Amino acid sequence: MRILMVTDAWRPQVNGVVHTLERLTETLKSFDVAVDFLTPNIFRTLPLPTYPDIRLALTTPGHVARLIDAGKADHIHIVTEGPLGIMARRYCRNAGRPFTTSYHTRFPEYLSARLPVPESWAYRWLRDFHNSGQGTLVATQSLADDLSARGFTKLRPWTRGVDTDHFRPDKKKDLGFPGPVFLCVGRVANDLREASLAALNVDRAEARERAMRYSWKACAEMFLDTVEEALGTTRKLAA
Repeated sequence: MRILMVTDAWRPQVNGVVHTLERLTETLKSFDVAVDFLTPNIFRTLPLPTYPDIRLALTTPGHVARLIDAGKADHIHIVTEGPLGIMARRYCRNAGRPFTTSYHTRFPEYLSARLPVPESWAYRWLRDFHNSGQGTLVATQSLADDLSARGFTKLRPWTRGVDTDHFRPDKKKDLGFPGPVFLCVGRVANDLREASLAALNVDRAEARERAMRYSWKACAEMFLDTVEEALGTTRKLAA
């Protein structure tokens, strides 16, 4: 199987979306799945206002359609809701091709924190964008519950992976800190809600047991389950 990932977020950006795509692509190889990317890197770009590290592609729907046709992918997954994602969605709808999406960033909160744009307006647009596909992958149940309450449909769980070859709770070295200790590795931004982490009060053993159930293989399997559902096939890919 060959899957096309359409994403407005790609190298040299360093963020959770890019990292997820890199690790997912590597893991999918063990399922005999090849991944192609349609990214801003092959187009002229301009910086995203208020976030210049993100470059937006300057192209046309026709050009994007020709590139997608030339790639002959079995399935199209739209990662982001930027210019390339919008044009890929338009292509899929016009061509009658099934597609899936993923919801990575609380864009309405991010936008309203920087511009006088009501969150409800952004959520209305995002709801239409994602609901037109065959499935939307979300990272947590709390996010799925929130989006469902806002009218999003066809939400599918998609855990982020843990590299269990490098990170193993059973190998933990006692650092002498009073517990429980929570570690957050990531950006500090309006849309990430670090206060939610600070408010946690989870039993350490329970947290470790839960973490060990997640891996990049599980992430890839959930992704492929959604792709197979969109394609209407129950073919099981070899792991």
